[in-house]
Amino acid sequence: MDAQTLLDRLRREIGEIGADEAAAQAASGKRTLVDVREEPERAAGAPDPSMSLPRSRLELRLAESGLGAEQPLALICASGSRSLLAAETLRQIGFSDVRSVAGGFDAWKAAGLPVARGGLDADASDRYSRHLRLPEIGLDGQGKLAAARVLVVGAGGLGSPCLLYLAAAGVGELRVVDDDRVERSNLQRQVLHNDARIGIAKAESARATLEALNPRIRVDARVGRLGEDNVDALVADCDLVVDGSDNLSTRYLLSDRCVVLRKPLVYAAVHRFEGQVTVFDAGRRRGQSPCYRCLFPLPPERDAAPNCAEVGVLGAVPGVLGLLQATEALKLILGLGESLDGRLLCVDLLSMEFRSLRLRPDPDCPACGAGGAPLSVPGQVCASDGAG
Repeated sequence: MDAQTLLDRLRREIGEIGADEAAAQAASGKRTLVDVREEPERAAGAPDPSMSLPRSRLELRLAESGLGAEQPLALICASGSRSLLAAETLRQIGFSDVRSVAGGFDAWKAAGLPVARGGLDADASDRYSRHLRLPEIGLDGQGKLAAARVLVVGAGGLGSPCLLYLAAAGVGELRVVDDDRVERSNLQRQVLHNDARIGIAKAESARATLEALNPRIRVDARVGRLGEDNVDALVADCDLVVDGSDNLSTRYLLSDRCVVLRKPLVYAAVHRFEGQVTVFDAGRRRGQSPCYRCLFPLPPERDAAPNCAEVGVLGAVPGVLGLLQATEALKLILGLGESLDGRLLCVDLLSMEFRSLRLRPDPDCPACGAGGAPLSVPGQVCASDGAG
């Protein structure tokens, strides 16, 4: 028997009830409304009033529900199919008066019936609905994102895609630091900006784009350069730092202070058609995780590090690397999966090859090794950095 034939049979044998009638009977206490969708689905909105009894755990949760076999029930799912299958299960174990809500929660919303938002207002429930449906994120994870503050240094080639996706994901506060202004040559890869904003400070241009994308978040735009006089104030109250800078002095200084202030640092660099990305977390995991100096103890000579204005860069390359940075940042905030801490992901987009290299902390590192004292170095522009 195919699925459609089975559902048609269940409609005849079990019977359906309209959303309006189900709401009226639930409000009067005549029939209990049971939502058989999974918990992440309910986080985006649920019939009010209703109780949750996910179909995937129906038998396990039934004993805890307090429902008796004689109690009249109306089951509701997303569109009316799972509720029929769940009703069949309940009927087989002795429930005598079970109905399925025709059209499910879609019909309930279309009828304008009461909806409980699970702690989120209607805008957030709609905006983040795909996150809320992921069991690994759900309402709790979206709350973590809303409570997070992320510092992104640089609103250029790497910072642009990273900031866009952090904003779209609902990271509560994005602090953007950049001392540069939008130039026409930036627009080939720095997708935060547009032609009308040439000459505008990149940090301010970033704020305009991000607030238009997601007005629920706060964008703290800092027009200026990160340096020894302000780095601690910029980093200290953030949950993590994303390095999208385009010079070595900033990279070394930022890494050193993240070690001292115990902040994870999401690093990426690009060069022509290639890039690399990793997470440095030596501040919180000293002796277990490397820092930037463990990978590059000293800056290269100036001639060994030509900038992208000299050698060029395919515009999509910093886009890919910036998206990887955003992914790592979101995973760190949510506590999901395995981060790139201790691994350097190398990307060659001409051959579309990805290689992962093991990075180990250097016990003699002057920044994070035993007895090391954080250092800083004179500024040098590096082509394999932020594609600024």
